[in-house]
Amino acid sequence: MFFRQFVVVFFICTASVSAGLTDPRDVAAINSLYISLGYPPLRGWLLVGGDPCLDNWEGVECVISNITGLNLGGANLGGELGDNLDFVSLLSIDFSNNRIGGSVPSHVPPTILTMLLGNNLFSGTIPDSFEQLTSLAHLDLSSNNLTGPLPPSFGNLSAVTTLHLQNNKLIGTLNVLEDLPLVDLDVENNLFSGPIPPKLLTIPVFKRGGNPFNTSVIPSPSPAPAPEPTPGPAPFIGGPPPPNVPPKDGNKTAEAPHSAHSEGGSRVRKVILITVIGALVVVVIASLCLCLRRSSKRKQMNEMDKRHDMGVYANGRGAAKSKESSQQLNINMERHIPRRGVPEPLGKMGEDHRRDSLNNRQMDATKPLSLRQDQVGDASFPLQPVVSPLAPPISNEKVIVNPVVSAQPTVRRQPIERAVSSPSVPFYSIASLQEFTNSFSPENFVGEGTLGSVYKAVLPDGKLLAVKKLKATVARQQSDEKFGDLVLRIYKLRHSNIVELVGYCAEHAQRLLIYQYCRNGTLYDALHVDDEVHEKLSWAARIRVAIGAARAMQYLHEVCQPPVVYRNFNSTNILLDDKLEARVSDCGLASLISSGSGSQFLEHLNPNGYTAPESESGTYSWQSDVYSFGVVMLELLTSRKSLDRSRPRGEQFLVRWAIPQLHDIDALTKMMDPSLSGFYPTKSLSRFADIISRCVQREPEFRPLMSEVVQDLLRMM
Repeated sequence: MFFRQFVVVFFICTASVSAGLTDPRDVAAINSLYISLGYPPLRGWLLVGGDPCLDNWEGVECVISNITGLNLGGANLGGELGDNLDFVSLLSIDFSNNRIGGSVPSHVPPTILTMLLGNNLFSGTIPDSFEQLTSLAHLDLSSNNLTGPLPPSFGNLSAVTTLHLQNNKLIGTLNVLEDLPLVDLDVENNLFSGPIPPKLLTIPVFKRGGNPFNTSVIPSPSPAPAPEPTPGPAPFIGGPPPPNVPPKDGNKTAEAPHSAHSEGGSRVRKVILITVIGALVVVVIASLCLCLRRSSKRKQMNEMDKRHDMGVYANGRGAAKSKESSQQLNINMERHIPRRGVPEPLGKMGEDHRRDSLNNRQMDATKPLSLRQDQVGDASFPLQPVVSPLAPPISNEKVIVNPVVSAQPTVRRQPIERAVSSPSVPFYSIASLQEFTNSFSPENFVGEGTLGSVYKAVLPDGKLLAVKKLKATVARQQSDEKFGDLVLRIYKLRHSNIVELVGYCAEHAQRLLIYQYCRNGTLYDALHVDDEVHEKLSWAARIRVAIGAARAMQYLHEVCQPPVVYRNFNSTNILLDDKLEARVSDCGLASLISSGSGSQFLEHLNPNGYTAPESESGTYSWQSDVYSFGVVMLELLTSRKSLDRSRPRGEQFLVRWAIPQLHDIDALTKMMDPSLSGFYPTKSLSRFADIISRCVQREPEFRPLMSEVVQDLLRMM
């Protein structure tokens, strides 16, 4: 042990003076790992001297001077990994299918995306050290000797989609996993117990066999009936008592035993008595349930009768009461949601619903504003002073929203009718959006897209939203019912690489969609306009952007049911967040593109260089999305626009110019974005080009699934 510590200290002291390419900190980390593994015979690996990146050590992948991958699956390794994998920019670890023992490392770089440690000899508990691993997408700890419960820090794995824990001895519940964005979860053959969280049952791939889960609810025990008094030992039915039973009174002769006939009769009487008592209990319980049900039904009918007493339009005492309530809460409600199918007048049902909704939202007003739950509301149009009323969101029941008389009787809304089956979608009024965007001022203008303009909105608490104001030609094509259904479909799309819809607005013939805001703009701007962000797009960052966008498309094509075809995928629809992670926007809006004036939209789509050959005739499928994704990858590779009329005729269309050069390494190197200055590994570049070549195949059937693209890109990390 002393010799091993001495060797580590010696190497760390000497590594900093080496003149190699690899970052000295990574050199120190990999040599410490080499010692922990017991000096395995791996090509190129040395304890002192040598350079992991420059000398192409076996299983080591690098980007520029940093080690980004340790891929040594099935390399017949033993020893241990140690507690620390103190690499600077490590993205992937694959030590699966070896004989490595010890404990799972308690310190892993926060940059890690893939960690595969399955089929080894790891033992002990899983360390509670996953707080910083918010980028980890794939974790495999299967087929080891791990024990204990899942660590609470698993709940911080906000990007994990694959988690394999099967064939261990793990215990406890799975509650810590219920809010993770999992697509593939395997916990088979462990000792997990307790009920399975309902959210986990919606995971597309969930394997859970071989665990003592408790999936039933144990009823409360009913009080046991008092035992009947027995003056003596129970009689032995069917014959005399055993010979070793003494008589009751030692001075008297024991009483003659009862005959079998008399004992049988007694037994029958007891059975009959128990049956009668049980029947009486059942009758009493059934009577109570019936009474409760009738009482509840009578109460509901009374409420329905009361609600039928008022009309759809508030008037008289009801209108005054509504006005008083509105003034008290500083809310000018203009909508209520009566139940469908009840003939007018509906009256008090609408008033009750509105009053309940107001009370609930008044309670919610004390909570901090959040991107998912902030529901700012309704006001008359034109603009009134800014208030915080809430119009009814699109809810999880089939509803009809009818107009009510407002403070300005000349302004009326059209009824909205829609069938929905999802959680409520927050509603934003025109008035609130006007205030948050400073009346859609030019300084808050973000950009113009195919479907409309985008503006930045600043909420009262400082949070930012992006408001997409649909063009009039698009809005006119959307009835209230169609738009409501569209909003619900978009609202259901939930993925870490998809821009989240947080609300909508539909009033006064306006159609607006409210999204999360991404500060670094679009990928198009980062590659072609914004020099500051362009400088941050290293080769590794570009691969991460491609992976994020590919995961979003995989989710749309292969997870969503029915699958979602994007149709207009391009670099202007990929946003970059604060960490330069990809967030795909406008998902689920293909129907709006098709509902617009056809020639106008085809004119926009066809000549932009992203459209697959078969789509020029109006045919769109997931294969056409894959083609468009390949064009985006070409942009990442070259920083050229998909269509650039300013270039020579043979270079204007990026795909036509690039395809003949993708398999020529010299030509490929010349195609690279000059700003990268050669800081990329040739092997990684060649793999990237191979993926592009497969995606932009002219024949749709030869293009890969997005899940295959994701896996190929992950192997580059």
